[in-house]
Amino acid sequence: MTSWFVPGRLEVFGKHTDYAGGHSIVAAVDRGIRVTLDEGDLPDGGISAQTTALPDRVEVGAGAASTLPAGHWGHYVQAVVDRLTLNFGQLKPAHLSFDSDLPLASGMSSSSALVVASALALIDHNDLREREEWKANIHSRADEAGYYSCCENGLSFGSLEGVRGVGTFGGSQDHTAMMCCHDGRLTEFSFCPIQEHRSVALDDTWTFVVAVSGVLAEKTGSARDSYNALSARIAAIVTQWNKATGRADASLADALASSGDAVEQMRRMLADEPDLLTRLDAFIRESTVLVPQALDALDAGDIDAFGAAADESHRNADENLGNQVPQTNDLQRRARELGAPAASAFGAGFGGSVWALVERSGVDDFANAWLEDYRRAYPDAGSRASIVPVRPGDAARRADE
Repeated sequence: MTSWFVPGRLEVFGKHTDYAGGHSIVAAVDRGIRVTLDEGDLPDGGISAQTTALPDRVEVGAGAASTLPAGHWGHYVQAVVDRLTLNFGQLKPAHLSFDSDLPLASGMSSSSALVVASALALIDHNDLREREEWKANIHSRADEAGYYSCCENGLSFGSLEGVRGVGTFGGSQDHTAMMCCHDGRLTEFSFCPIQEHRSVALDDTWTFVVAVSGVLAEKTGSARDSYNALSARIAAIVTQWNKATGRADASLADALASSGDAVEQMRRMLADEPDLLTRLDAFIRESTVLVPQALDALDAGDIDAFGAAADESHRNADENLGNQVPQTNDLQRRARELGAPAASAFGAGFGGSVWALVERSGVDDFANAWLEDYRRAYPDAGSRASIVPVRPGDAARRADE
């Protein structure tokens, strides 16, 4: 039997920056998914999976994706099975059992945690770390995080060929937080490639309270096209830049770092394309201004400055990314009115959740007031809403040792 615990992640700053090579501030959280792998018992020796959250048990053998309904949780496990089979050959029979205390489609990346948990268990079960293909491409936890993100988005990783993932063109922020963050700390990463920068402890007097809005943001569901449009605009900017300059920059961050006047040059290039120009400015503001401002403030113990940066980050997402909904805007505003010194929506957007930074001694009173106000304002979504206190936790780890 193999067992792993994979935490969810909290994106504190860095909305839609990772796949563009930008910076984020993230934390693993003290909630997550536990996966237990046992020898499989299917007659054909394949791979099956089930979760304690739902009664169904599914077969996820290589190539079985067409048998799963659209939006089914099994697609995340299936994407991992298909990718590992393509890269390393036939997998041994297995049965995966998942248990989670992460709210679904809430912004804390229950979907990516499912991908990472599936991969870790199956990699152990098949001794894939001993394979030459693994050793040639994966040398660190950051590399593992990058590979697991490619299992989800379908891109190749080094010589490990890609295959269609779950249909979202996302980055590696979630997987990096799950694999590389530190207990009790917020950590800054940049992406494409993954690099760890500063890590700052969150004082024990503070905790995060997450309000799950009840507006689902499922990456395999209705929010997928809107999510992918933000990613596609970044790709369009880089394509135009490389064509105009003759360069071959792999990411927007690489392009912006290519010269001292790259930002202004790019803005001139996009002057007649307002959607792309707004997307560029949203990235620059979040990645190069707000992330360092927020981490500087937290490191200095200036919670008011940290909160001001969070307000601006939320406003940037609403006005420039266009990925907020009335419910998340109202949750962020009301958290501040209730006395939280910092609050912001996070994750893919188009629903999901809002975090608020709250003194631990007042968590219960704050959470109750926040949820009651929200349910009065939005009875339908409020009936599905919940409040989840979380602290920064440790990275993924074996749970059977």
